[in-house]
Amino acid sequence: MISHSPGVVLSLLAHPDDAEILCAGTLAHLVARGWRSHIATFTAGDCGSMELTIQEISRVRRGEALAAANLLGAGYDCLEERDLLLFYAPKPLRKVVSLLRRVRPTLVLAHSPADYLPDHEMASLLVRAGCFNAAVPNLFPRCGAPALERIPALYYCDPLEGRDALGRAVPPGLVVDIHDTLDLKERMLATHASQRDWLARQHGMDQYLQAMRDFAHQRGALAGLPAGEGFRQHLGHGYPQGDVLGLALGDLSHRCG
Repeated sequence: MISHSPGVVLSLLAHPDDAEILCAGTLAHLVARGWRSHIATFTAGDCGSMELTIQEISRVRRGEALAAANLLGAGYDCLEERDLLLFYAPKPLRKVVSLLRRVRPTLVLAHSPADYLPDHEMASLLVRAGCFNAAVPNLFPRCGAPALERIPALYYCDPLEGRDALGRAVPPGLVVDIHDTLDLKERMLATHASQRDWLARQHGMDQYLQAMRDFAHQRGALAGLPAGEGFRQHLGHGYPQGDVLGLALGDLSHRCG
């Protein structure tokens, strides 16, 4: 059964700034509707600098992620896995299950299963497994909070630029209208100032704030909107089949395809 009352939304993505790029506008809408929001990252983005040490850039990026979450009124956690070394294994899965049991989300936002970066794809798989496994009492029984009563609804964000590792388009199943939250999304992304030079040098994104806006406009255009964020719902066995995100956002959610 799908509840129409506000719940808890958890964004669990690989790196600081992933939520701000991929789903912050949607998180802002949910918060405005009374939902409690929590942002978590698998890593502190410790490889995201050409000059700073692992410890230095990790400290900077955790601070940037917390500042962004504060703008939204959200909580923030880092699972302290290593950047670019994220793999499906018992240790990170236990961290995911522990986080889910503590936060107890109604709705979880994860990376696309197909993406340009293996960290993103591994994060997607770990979150998918965690959502199912956090409701299994005999898995990690001493993992803090009790097992979840039910599997949360799981949605995958767009891959970066809407394409998989082979450059093929990954169309969303629904697009959320973020025209009214785009400025907040930009302010949240702007807190990640350490990534300005990194994205220019490593990704060719010379103007990362404008690149975010450009993609939001492209995704919005799929649904006839000025700006949007795209998602696909995980509908595997055992997962909620109703459109939890669509019902929560009403006419801000537009089906595609």
